[in-house]
Amino acid sequence: MNFGRFFRRDSRGGARSRSGAASVRSVAYSSSPLLASKTPPWRSKFVVALVGLSFVVLLGRALYVQVLGSDFFKKQGEIRFARTIDLLASRGRILDRNGQILAVSVPAPSLWVLPKDFEADRAQRRQLARLLGMTPPELDNKLDNNPNFVWLRRQVEEQTAKDVLALGLKGIHQEREYKRKYPEGEAAAHVVGSTNADEHGQEGVEFAHEAELSGADGTRRVIKDRLGRVVEDIGESVARVDGRDLRLTIDTKIQFFAYQRVRDAVAEHRATSGSVVVLDVATGGVLAMANYPSFTPGVRGITAASARRNLALVDTAEPGSTMKPFIAALALESGRFRPSDVIQTAPGKLYVTGLPITDEHSMPAMTVEQVVQKSSNVGTAKIALQMPAREIWDLYTRVGFGQKPQIDFPGRVTGKLRAHQSWRPIDHATIGFGYGVSVSLMQLAQAYTVFARDGDMVPLSLTLPEEGAPLEPQVRQQVVSAQTAKAVRRMLEMVTQPGGTALKAAVPGYSVAGKTGTSRKWVDKERRYANDRHRGWFVGMAPADKPRIVVAVMIDEPKAGKFFGGDVAAPVFSQVVQQTLRTMGVPPDLDVKTQIVARDIPVVEESY
Repeated sequence: MNFGRFFRRDSRGGARSRSGAASVRSVAYSSSPLLASKTPPWRSKFVVALVGLSFVVLLGRALYVQVLGSDFFKKQGEIRFARTIDLLASRGRILDRNGQILAVSVPAPSLWVLPKDFEADRAQRRQLARLLGMTPPELDNKLDNNPNFVWLRRQVEEQTAKDVLALGLKGIHQEREYKRKYPEGEAAAHVVGSTNADEHGQEGVEFAHEAELSGADGTRRVIKDRLGRVVEDIGESVARVDGRDLRLTIDTKIQFFAYQRVRDAVAEHRATSGSVVVLDVATGGVLAMANYPSFTPGVRGITAASARRNLALVDTAEPGSTMKPFIAALALESGRFRPSDVIQTAPGKLYVTGLPITDEHSMPAMTVEQVVQKSSNVGTAKIALQMPAREIWDLYTRVGFGQKPQIDFPGRVTGKLRAHQSWRPIDHATIGFGYGVSVSLMQLAQAYTVFARDGDMVPLSLTLPEEGAPLEPQVRQQVVSAQTAKAVRRMLEMVTQPGGTALKAAVPGYSVAGKTGTSRKWVDKERRYANDRHRGWFVGMAPADKPRIVVAVMIDEPKAGKFFGGDVAAPVFSQVVQQTLRTMGVPPDLDVKTQIVARDIPVVEESY
């Protein structure tokens, strides 16, 4: 085919279309001035050098990152992705002597928020505040104070956490923590104590045995991805050590009943407060230590400071006539008196350096036994004045007055027992019936174990050894002879029988022995004893022949008309003793008189 008619070649060898495409010229690249000019040699060398230098820089950077500065970059990587996860130790349980739970830690959700990520309209904020148990302004205040992290509510109920998360609000998160639960509530609050939100003991046994109960947290080093998922473990993990369970000498049944009885007595007599202590005579173990008012452990809120005080251990007062048995014991032990010796008490009043000492009920003369039975201030003062002050002080010291009780519990107090050299004649006389000396209820209860244990004392204990090991006190201190202790115990038994001051302390089926006490309260501002403010006491033991328990009761400021210890404290003693001995399985040692009276009832025939 002849293509000549379609194409012609120009003078430079180009081709053009002979048809309508003649206006489009082909480009002759070989004739381009840019390509046709010769490149200077230095330019190509510069480009090569530039490329080579770039490789050198990259190689140097790689060397620095991988070798020279590797520690820095590894650290930066760990900051961004490595995390230390705390392995929280589980706090040990607190159990009673029978294994009943007094305190235990259970998992509980805690809610937190990142305020800078938080998004919610006013209606949603109000709903959130309601679920959290706070007002909208309180919620706003929480969110505005810290833009990075805020606890919304720690250790909430499971349902509360579910309801909050169901709102679907951005920025709210949940974390699992442990929350302390106290099944016995107010009844054992002053014994067990409580912890804060981080499960650190704040009061009671929780505080006293923090090291044993808390254990030790562990740690785990991990790498997390950007979504917070654990990718791998790095380094060595430190295993957690859970806290050790702690068994107390407390019996929950006795503790609960003692709390109920003192609570009811405080309400009945419109008193300010009341306390009960129950001791195991054989071991020195504390079976119950109850106070009212009380509080609910584990509930963090506004609680009156007075309600959180363990009055049986941290408060002291003048114990009144409950001190008279110790003067009688010293009188017998010294050989200066016998139980049948007669003390002239008429006319029921005694002046010491011009200051009067009076009896509530006057008798012309009393034996030493009757001085205790009828609680004669005049008789006790006359006995005390015939004994050296040093001997009285020495006996009081040996039974624990003026010293902290040997029990592992926070807040124990020493009370007040001044050195005998500073006693004035009036102090020498009145200290025998409970004025001029102050003691705690726990000190008084322990002192009475001298009479219950035939003259010796053992240390008090609130905790038991490891499970299976019995509580066997090894340290015994002989205070008075067994003969003296039994003689005084006989006097104390007379107190609860006809002619004594504590008929209301009697217990059906059991013989009891004890002593009443009524003391007026000292008013610091007025520098005098108040005539209308009293404390009623009763301390005793049962069964009287071979005591198993000592029970001490104190009712503070009864205002319903009655204030003597025999009226306000003795009935509590009776009820607590009866329940405790039955719980311990102690058989009755007295015949129980029937309270049912049978009589003939005439039969009436009805006609239909």
